[in-house]
Amino acid sequence: MSNAEHIAKDRVPDGVRPPSRVRQLAAASIGNAVEWYDWYAYSFLAVYFAEQVFPKGAGNSLVPLLSTFAVFAVGFFMRPVGGLLMGAIADRRGRRTALTLTILLMGGGSLLVALTPTYAATGVLAPLVLVLARLVQGLSVGGEFAASTTFLVESAGPGRRGLFSSFQYVSTTAGQLLASATAALLAALLTEQQMGQWGWRVAFLFGALLSLLGLWIRRGAQETLPRARDAGTPHAQRPADRPGLFEALRRHPRQSLLICGITAGGTIAYYTWTTYLPTYAQVNAGFDKGEALTVGTLSLVFFALLQPLGGLLSDRVGRKPLLLGFSLGFAVLAVPLLHLVTDSFVSLLLVQCAGMVLLTGYTSVAAAVNAEVFPARVRAAGIGFPYSLTVALFGGTAPYVGTWFKQAGHADLFPWYVAALCLVSFLVYLTLPETSRRELEK
Repeated sequence: MSNAEHIAKDRVPDGVRPPSRVRQLAAASIGNAVEWYDWYAYSFLAVYFAEQVFPKGAGNSLVPLLSTFAVFAVGFFMRPVGGLLMGAIADRRGRRTALTLTILLMGGGSLLVALTPTYAATGVLAPLVLVLARLVQGLSVGGEFAASTTFLVESAGPGRRGLFSSFQYVSTTAGQLLASATAALLAALLTEQQMGQWGWRVAFLFGALLSLLGLWIRRGAQETLPRARDAGTPHAQRPADRPGLFEALRRHPRQSLLICGITAGGTIAYYTWTTYLPTYAQVNAGFDKGEALTVGTLSLVFFALLQPLGGLLSDRVGRKPLLLGFSLGFAVLAVPLLHLVTDSFVSLLLVQCAGMVLLTGYTSVAAAVNAEVFPARVRAAGIGFPYSLTVALFGGTAPYVGTWFKQAGHADLFPWYVAALCLVSFLVYLTLPETSRRELEK
């Protein structure tokens, strides 16, 4: 019997079959991939629907794109709310209940984006509908990370948490890859005019259908929170003993701040390299839209393959060496790498893949590191709120900040902004204890 299976068996009542490792991974990963497909389709298709939803500014063609990325950022600011609310549900009612709610919200938000009217037809109603859809999706994805992170790491045992943790970003990248590939395929099959008129809506309708598939798969998952799993037993925890909404912040303020420091550099590097870089190449180097999506797709395949390797490595050498390598690497190399972006297909592919290698030092262990900070009682909410708040402040605004720097005539400042945040996280990582050998706190 493997170590992970032994731990899983210890967590279920007598007479109940322990959860299959593959089934638990599939429930978390496939559902998570669907969630992130819906979320990322927006950023990949923004250049096509921006002018449909927002009016152009006088003499400035970047106004619709800036407005679209501003809505992208607005969605991120619902993520802390989702992280807090869905995290509390995960801690009180169970991880599976929270995961079911998040995928239902994401599917509904994706359908609403697909049905968003044009500005020409309805005026200000068009951007209002788009904002509402992104608020719903932001609420969903904020809770998704908290619930799926805890579910994945609790499904593993000591010595395998890094590997299980890596599937958080394997599945996230799979969803992003599917979104990028769908956008690239639509761009190849349709004219730019067709893409702008109706082609982009197809991708969001597809996402809404995928959410139903993810919901069905998650219904087969087994709960990993003991008090939620044992709710029908005589020794079930009383409602009064359940954690309060702000208990994690109130009782663990240092750990909450630590999550912010761990996340700051990782989120700016992640969203710059996996989401914004194709648009950065278009805006700053005149790169072709379709080719930029193709480069993004190829680099995401490479990135997904790296994640389990990083997770396994962290189980052998620890989380801290990978985090330090990631943050120092970006602090030193972010500026030269982004300056190497030109209108050459090969140069953009090399820059994106080089960043993916460094980024793996963060993404492959982030779920494990976060989960190892908090006890099970408040783990989901404890991770969800500070993580999502930091992502909203620095990750969600990355496309907008980068485009704003370009509009203001200071495009060269954006790489320095990325490097500075990674340096801040490097200093935080220096203070972290190594947690890979510790038993997960219950």
